[in-house]
Amino acid sequence: MRVFRASRSLATVVVVVVVAAMLSCVRAAGDTYLIGVGKADITGPVVEIPFHGYAVLSQVGTGLRQRLYARSFIIADAANPADKFLYIVVDTQAGDTATRLGVLEGLKALGGDYAGFTQKNVAVIGTHSHSGPGGWHNYLLHQIPVLGFNKQSYQAIVDGCIQSVKNAQASLTKGTLTVGTGTVQDGNINRSQWAYLANPQAERDSYASSTDTTMTVLGFKRSSDGKNMGMLTWYPVHGTSAYNNNTYVTGDNKGVAATMTEQAYAQDANSAPGFVAAYSQANVGDTSPRVLGQWCDDGSGQQCSLEASTCADGTVTNCNGRGPFFEKGDQGLSSCYEIGRRQHVAAKSIFDSLATNGTPLVGTSVNSFHFFNDMRYFQFQLPNGTAVQTCPAALGYSFAAGTSDGPGVSDFKQGDAGLPNAQNNVFWQAVSNVIQTPSAQQVACQGAKPILLDVGEMMAPYPWIPNIVDVQLLRVGQLVMIVSPGEATTMTGRRWKAAVHDAAKTSGVTGTGVEPIVVLGGPANSYSGYIVTPEEYEVQRYEGASTMYGKWTGPAYMNLTVSNINYLAAGNTGSPSQTLLPPDNRGVSLSFIAGVVYDNPALGKSFGQVLTQPAGSYARGATVKAVFQGANPRNNLRLGGTFAAVDQLVNGQWTQVRSDADWFLTYTWTRVDGLLGSSTVSLAWETAGDGAPAGTYRLHYYGDSKTPITGSIKAFEGVSSSFTLV
Repeated sequence: MRVFRASRSLATVVVVVVVAAMLSCVRAAGDTYLIGVGKADITGPVVEIPFHGYAVLSQVGTGLRQRLYARSFIIADAANPADKFLYIVVDTQAGDTATRLGVLEGLKALGGDYAGFTQKNVAVIGTHSHSGPGGWHNYLLHQIPVLGFNKQSYQAIVDGCIQSVKNAQASLTKGTLTVGTGTVQDGNINRSQWAYLANPQAERDSYASSTDTTMTVLGFKRSSDGKNMGMLTWYPVHGTSAYNNNTYVTGDNKGVAATMTEQAYAQDANSAPGFVAAYSQANVGDTSPRVLGQWCDDGSGQQCSLEASTCADGTVTNCNGRGPFFEKGDQGLSSCYEIGRRQHVAAKSIFDSLATNGTPLVGTSVNSFHFFNDMRYFQFQLPNGTAVQTCPAALGYSFAAGTSDGPGVSDFKQGDAGLPNAQNNVFWQAVSNVIQTPSAQQVACQGAKPILLDVGEMMAPYPWIPNIVDVQLLRVGQLVMIVSPGEATTMTGRRWKAAVHDAAKTSGVTGTGVEPIVVLGGPANSYSGYIVTPEEYEVQRYEGASTMYGKWTGPAYMNLTVSNINYLAAGNTGSPSQTLLPPDNRGVSLSFIAGVVYDNPALGKSFGQVLTQPAGSYARGATVKAVFQGANPRNNLRLGGTFAAVDQLVNGQWTQVRSDADWFLTYTWTRVDGLLGSSTVSLAWETAGDGAPAGTYRLHYYGDSKTPITGSIKAFEGVSSSFTLV
């Protein structure tokens, strides 16, 4: 009997162990949510529109290297689908008030499930590419370098975002979410090291690098068949790999990374069709993809000064950061591709190891909050009890100095917190005062910042810059997403994430005994410049001069998010109180961009006619070119389509194998005769990086012309002669 009892006891132990193991496996898989992913084209006018980012008037689009996209992610509580949020990553310089309003209006008009997407739970985050068409910003200051507000550019982004959400909604299904992290050591550097060194040494010593090298990946897997639907990543690096003299539209390094990843998983049997990979920006403020450092392009062979980013002549104009392939002299495009590739390699490695090394999200609730806060003299207390305040927006003198990613005006330099250089220049002082003389209260509030542009107090003909900014947090399980309207610097992001982490843990909003995971995405929703630490602000390099609401901007955002953390608790349906709303300037914005008048082919030619044929044969690795009689691509943006293609002859049939979404197929438009309205289009296929197999191919051009008298738009095509790759 004892033996029996003993064996029975042993059997009980075995059963308990097995059940425990089974429960452990269930927990390891994470809880179930409703998840959806979607992608859509947002490529705006690729020619005759200035790019937004560098604020260089001469950087006007002449063609397309890579299409731009919106990538949407829906996450909802499976038991309460109304508890949800929408995270949209767009290949633009930033998320902004005008585009976000347009997206919200479009979703509301769709009704049904889409009406549940509101100010509270929709975040629009830019990848921070500086090589996309501008004209979509809500405020005057950001419209000036791109000649105003362009409805075509704006509508392309809004329509593409809405389509990406519809695609995400169509894929909505039950699934799991898993978080993983890894490091990207060679993907960014700190371009404002002097300001970073102003932070306390003990704090700096607690980190291995002066930039965040951690990449965080959120994997989406559907439950029905266990297939991967997509990934959302966070990693900070400026979208400034392509130089300010690049005039080809591209999503810059994050656009490259996203396309590479989507192409990789399109061939993966464990992935669902339509796999979406988004590379969200993070605490990007002082990061640069110019990883070889800052050098003086004056023949001296010297690095720029650490303090002010100046060269031997005392100016910033020759100080430029160098990407990994700067010596190629191709407007930074090779370096752009390489920095994108490095992010892709890291993200794929992390994603592929999620099953063994990832952290499943647990706790089924999904929640969010959003409100607008007026930063004009917003008063609050620091954690130590000190009373401080923010200020109406203003830009300092070092703002005009630019950075090593894009140097500014020679009269200005970084670190201009005293009274040297441009501040002693009577001309610039006069310009500053004529535009707007700051009040004594504003001067005192901005402190170490000598004010060049008092934009927060400039309201004519409509507001120049946002004073009323978005404050937003999203949560699913133990993952909390900070949605930042500004470009937080490395140390600001670290402090902000730590503050939210501690508040979430103390309040228990992410669950008892569950460690919060915090990420930061931005610039988002209403672009509001930079966010530096108070110590970095005192140095007044470019980032500090561009921190518009004064020294306490960063602590203010931390206060506003942490003090409202309880709204993320499971079952909480309330929202922070809302007072002022931001202005909607879409209907009153100025525009100085002329539309397309008409198109005409050159005398004796027809639209689509091949003017220069490719050779009959090329060695693999060569660049294949053809020139066509063209028309203005602004006549039809061909969203979801293409201006250019490579067709391959397969079994006697021509099959499209490349489009203008591919990095190595470039589209160039050239105005030949403004009076006649004639233009040419050049297609170039760079087979060296493409990896195309040997075969027979042709180049295919898709265009649309505008009739001079009626203004009607007519589609046409041009096809080159065939050629072989050997």
